[in-house]
Formats: sequence, structure tokens, C-alpha cells
Amino acid sequence: MKKIQFLVLSLFTFHFSLFALFGCGYSLHSKASLHFREIQIGAIENRTYESKIQDRLYEALTEEFLKQGVKVHPGAFYKLSGTINKFELRILSEKKGVATEYEVIIQGDFKFTDPSGNIKELKNIGSPFIASFSAPGPLEELIAFKELTSERAVRDMAMEIVANLIYSFREENLNE
Repeated sequence: MKKIQFLVLSLFTFHFSLFALFGCGYSLHSKASLHFREIQIGAIENRTYESKIQDRLYEALTEEFLKQGVKVHPGAFYKLSGTINKFELRILSEKKGVATEYEVIIQGDFKFTDPSGNIKELKNIGSPFIASFSAPGPLEELIAFKELTSERAVRDMAMEIVANLIYSFREENLNE
């Protein structure tokens, strides 16, 4: 009797695990999800007043592609380029007329070009997470926290760009 209960419980656990992984719209992606092993990161134009943000995004994209097993190479056949259109420091809360909590918003448009010249556009890509910080202290603290939060928002943006490319390749393979 205990063997039957164990077997039923094991089967239930196995089926529940499968449902939890694949039945809720979640799927696992491997490095093989991308159909390219090298990419060229082209020009990233900065149309904001935030200096050097394009350089930080370039570095974050390079790191994110490397995490996914994709080499960044200037002669690669696949190319990613884009424009950072928005960088905003928004006040979230204030105390006695002084801003105490801020949010960093970053957004841009990107183009992914394959060797055949086909272009996939990624519009209004930004950080999918709220990047906020509190800085009720002196101006030096505000600037330091803004820089750290901006860096996090840029890294989140890079992660979102790469995730969009992985997802779009996955969808194309499912539709074929």
C-alpha cells in the first residue's frame, strides 16, 4: 500500500512540476536559443542630456551577450544598433518640499540586422524594472545614488534587449 501511495505521489509531483514549468507560459532558454554566435554592436546614439550613457549601454550589452555565449566582434555578420531617446530622473516622493526619492527612466529604439539585410526593430525598449533610489542627504549622495541607479537601469535595458532577441528567435522557430 505504501508503494502505491509513493508512486501516486511521485507521479503527481512529476506532473505538477511539468505543469508549473511549461503550463504557465514559462519556458527555459539555453544559449542555443540564439541562432548566431557573434554580433557586432554598431553605433548607439545618445539623444539625451545624460553624458556617456551610450558607452555604458555598449558595455552592458557586451557583458549580456557574453553571458549568453555570443561573442561581440566588429566584423560579425549580425549587427545591433540603436538610439537612446529618453533618460529621465523623476521625483517619486518629497518631504517638506524637498525631493527624497527618485526614479531613473531610460528608453530607446534598436535595430537588429541579419546577414541577409533583414531588420528587426525593437521599439521603446527600457528597463523592465523600476530603478529608484532615496537620497534625502547632501548633493554628493544624490549624484552617487543617481549614478548607481542609472547603471542598474542601463544593465536592465541591455538584458531586455537580449531577451527580446532570444524571444523573437524562439517565436520564429515555433512559427516555421
